[in-house]
Amino acid sequence: MYKTLSPGAIGIRGLSLDESLKLACATGFAGLDFSIQEAAALGAGAAKSLFEDAGVKYGAWGMPVRWLSDEWRADLAELPRYAEVGAAMGAVRASTWCPPSSAEREFAENFAWHLERFAAIAEVLKEYGIRFGIEFIGPQSLRPPDKHGFIYTMEGMLEMAAAIGTGNVGLLLDAWHLYTSGGSLDDLDKISNADIVNVHVNDAPAGLTMAEFIDNDRRLPCETGVIDLAGFMGKLSALGYDGPVTPEPFSARVNAIDDPQEAAAETAASMDRLWAVAGL
Repeated sequence: MYKTLSPGAIGIRGLSLDESLKLACATGFAGLDFSIQEAAALGAGAAKSLFEDAGVKYGAWGMPVRWLSDEWRADLAELPRYAEVGAAMGAVRASTWCPPSSAEREFAENFAWHLERFAAIAEVLKEYGIRFGIEFIGPQSLRPPDKHGFIYTMEGMLEMAAAIGTGNVGLLLDAWHLYTSGGSLDDLDKISNADIVNVHVNDAPAGLTMAEFIDNDRRLPCETGVIDLAGFMGKLSALGYDGPVTPEPFSARVNAIDDPQEAAAETAASMDRLWAVAGL
């Protein structure tokens, strides 16, 4: 496992890939989540050289297919070009998320709707040796009674991965979503390293009930101790997980820090605490 920076997750906007890599290196992150579109614009060779020169590992790249849009097939037609860049770089982890409810579709219809789109994406990625992580979204607040419930647990997302059936689909496993879905650390005993594409870590605000958690209001790892992140990381270590671990606090306080170096350094310090309490 290695600590990975996602600048956007801590409110840092507008940095180039080169600038983001320098920031990750300067603040002690071993990896960087990045835009495959930016890497493609630079060219696979040039983008790979930037990572190598910075001594930074690849995190995950975000899915460039806007699969929630009616125009998704046009994006899908461009995916081979991006997947080829990722493969040439050696950046073989891509991920997206899945809404936990729908205003229009009941569960069975929604499952088929997602399966069609996720399977088409996964098939393209498989051709280039790219793994595809899908994030389940846990908070009850995103499953209101006036909407149709959908996948919001680890087990449910693994069922989707099995239905896709391409062999390259797994979890974007987020500690926040495992916790807010009502899952437990024991759930991690049911999976293997092969089931996990990438990982997000974060803590939760103190003093709230499960129904009160809001998805875009989290905390830095180990900030409150609400989520047992030491146990979470211990389980991942026991599984032999060898991929990126990215803090995603969605914290208004951290986002308000104007200096990217200061924001990244504070986030890195929280990751250092996490590694220490987990004995890594």
